[in-house]
Amino acid sequence: MLNKAKLKVLILDDDVFMLQLLSHLLASQGFASVTPCDNGHQALNLFDSARTAPDLILLDLNMPEMDGVEFIRHLVKSNYTGSLILISGENSRVLQSAEKLVQAHRITILGHLRKPVKPAELTALIETWKIPAQNKPRRLNKSYSREEVRAAISNGELVNYYQPKVAVANGDVVGVETLARWRHPLDGMVFPDQFIPVAETDDLINDLTRAVMTGALAQSRAWRQAGLSLRVAINLSMDNLTSLDFADVVAELAAAADVAPQDLILEVTESRLMTDMKVPLDILTRLSLKRFHLSIDDFGTGHSSLTQLSDIPFDELKVDRSFVHGADGNDTLRAIYDASLGLAKQLDMKVVAEGVEDRKDWAFLRRTGCDFAQGYFIGRPMPAEEIAGWIDQWEARREELAPPVK
Repeated sequence: MLNKAKLKVLILDDDVFMLQLLSHLLASQGFASVTPCDNGHQALNLFDSARTAPDLILLDLNMPEMDGVEFIRHLVKSNYTGSLILISGENSRVLQSAEKLVQAHRITILGHLRKPVKPAELTALIETWKIPAQNKPRRLNKSYSREEVRAAISNGELVNYYQPKVAVANGDVVGVETLARWRHPLDGMVFPDQFIPVAETDDLINDLTRAVMTGALAQSRAWRQAGLSLRVAINLSMDNLTSLDFADVVAELAAAADVAPQDLILEVTESRLMTDMKVPLDILTRLSLKRFHLSIDDFGTGHSSLTQLSDIPFDELKVDRSFVHGADGNDTLRAIYDASLGLAKQLDMKVVAEGVEDRKDWAFLRRTGCDFAQGYFIGRPMPAEEIAGWIDQWEARREELAPPVK
């Protein structure tokens, strides 16, 4: 439970009236440690020691001398581990861009508010604050060499985590997405954005994909033998699709694991621009002929997603999380989400919404007729052995979250 008396809050705003208003609002709600500042230079003095550093910052964006974006830069330099709420009179698209910037710097952001601030909305955001130890692990700012990644693959240090995917209409658990992790002997759990690019750049991606796929197929068979019917999704890099024998390799791995092609979804993300699509088109078409399901991942963020949709026989479209979370209250996100959903429906494709973070996101997907959903509100990525227990917990929530449509 949030301890209002101990939470250290910094309000940074050049508007004296807004400082007084927010300070009074927080004090009336029991927050005992609130520091108002009208300029960034003064506020930075609080970061000289852990005793004075704030747990939560209410940050105005448009300020003279040091604006909010520049202040965020200083927070990164000081390795700030607390949380932010952005408050501004700027339009929602500017606020959204600033929020993305904060996330890119791996600083926890609870959300943003437009001025004039509504007390209920501010209170609701603050109530979501958690102590840093309960937040998602912060990735080490460290790069790895080709030799280190190659050794990780050879030594079996890559492990698969699985994030559940459910049907929005009735809450049925329909499958999982496989997400690779590196259990580093010294650095602990290393996330894929720190080693996948190395594998792609240094010609290791086929070995990495084979290791991930072999583990996921074995797990799929184990689940089926245990009575769990879960369609398993595996991510492919476009760099996997440069060798004409790749489709045969996938088919052989699935056959060796006794997993039917229909039980496997291959998710393709175009992370890098492909100048020649002939070979990828050859491979993906053959995979479809072999009855593997194809999914276009992170839709709307690649180089030529519309071209891919027209050329490649995808069965599924995954709407990127950046267009899902908060879309119900954001006109820009809602427009992109609606366009993606409508396009997929017209092309007879199933739609998966990524990044479902809260009940509001879930209700939005129910209302708009999305097919499938995944995200932290449903279930975080987890080791395979935790899936059965998660399903039991999900079934307890299912009736409330997905009552039958009358």
